[in-house]
Amino acid sequence: GNFSENDVARLFAQRTAENGQRITPEALNYVYEQSKGHPWIVNSFFNRATLRILDGNSTETVTLEHIVKAREQMIEASDTHLGIIAYRLKNPDVRRAMEYMISGEPYPSLTDDKGFRLCLDSNFVTIDGGTPRVSNPVYSEVLARQMTFGIQYSFPPPECQLLSPEGDLDSDGLLRAFQKLWRRYSEIWEPKLNYTKIFPHILLIGFLQRVLNGGGRIEREYAAGRGRMDMAIEYNGKWHIVEIKIVHDYETPRFVEEEGLEQIRGYRDRIDPQARSYLVIFDRRSKALQLPWDDRIQWRIAGDVTVVGC
Repeated sequence: GNFSENDVARLFAQRTAENGQRITPEALNYVYEQSKGHPWIVNSFFNRATLRILDGNSTETVTLEHIVKAREQMIEASDTHLGIIAYRLKNPDVRRAMEYMISGEPYPSLTDDKGFRLCLDSNFVTIDGGTPRVSNPVYSEVLARQMTFGIQYSFPPPECQLLSPEGDLDSDGLLRAFQKLWRRYSEIWEPKLNYTKIFPHILLIGFLQRVLNGGGRIEREYAAGRGRMDMAIEYNGKWHIVEIKIVHDYETPRFVEEEGLEQIRGYRDRIDPQARSYLVIFDRRSKALQLPWDDRIQWRIAGDVTVVGC
């Protein structure tokens, strides 16, 4: 089974007793937060941070920065354990189940679905408090990168400046560049992808991953039945919150926006109340898709949240 938070602390305390290696509380908390106590991930974090990043130097304290680097190395290496996720995604039943997980759409019989049972048996999804979720943030990141790998390299890097004159992430410019990409390519690419239900999610995730690769990190949160997907982008010590909402034929844009504003503020307050926040709404209603692009692309301010219409 998985380690508890106390188990993770005790595991590193044993290392301290054996060789004097210490770890900051922030780094230890991040290990548990990212792994949710999965033994393989916990040990991989520790081993990569101490043996590879610190070159076995037990006199240097393991910090949050070391663990974040270890996480990125582990995901990029796609070791055998994480490679199982990529293998599972070749199964169309698993892809269908993951579409519901990522889109957040209600699916009353999801837990009886063949693909979901395969994900559950592989331990990369779980049922947490009655809600189906990806088991931990590391798996969420692996899934996101695997599903968007092809799309990431299907478009040129955006011409916008990634950084503001102050050296911060220009998240306004980034999302305006995405609107241009969506307008230019979405109708061409959508029929060609396996993930038609979550095509907007896949394109935005792939875009952000391509642009931010090696220059920041993205924390993702998705679970079936919640009706949205949340992303927190950390760049140069500052957070930027992005939430994706879809308007379907059975919904009204006003209701989806009001719900999304409430949800993103709650998510932002958990991450960083000062973070810049963006609610990205894809209007997928049949009549909306017939409108000219100039009417579909929107940019407006709703209090302390920027609403990005696509």
